[in-house]
Amino acid sequence: MTTTAWAHLPNAAHVDWVLASLKKNTEKWSAARGAAWDAARDAALDAVQGAARGAAWDAARYAAWNATRYAARDKARNAAWGAVIALIAWDDCAYMLELPEDVLKVLRAVGNQQAILLSAAANILKETS
Repeated sequence: MTTTAWAHLPNAAHVDWVLASLKKNTEKWSAARGAAWDAARDAALDAVQGAARGAAWDAARYAAWNATRYAARDKARNAAWGAVIALIAWDDCAYMLELPEDVLKVLRAVGNQQAILLSAAANILKETS
């Protein structure tokens, strides 16, 4: 058995699951990433709309749309790496993989970085369990 560079981390098993799942379920990761980016974009647009009107709103909306569109390139890999980054950076975030979608939605809306990065993985885990 090969030992990975992250085998010593508390979330090593979750990191291994993400990487194995990416290979097995690439299309699901792409779809989950797309849904996560759509939700993040909508939240960003809502926040910007409340603060800006008219031309400023149009410019902000265009900027937010472009940012999410370009960030969504290579969706599957981005989603998986986001989850891996969260699992490595925050030892205590793996429980979020088991949270209901409505709870994750609230956490994403308030800007919780772990929830944002783990949303796609949480959705895939629920679909493949």
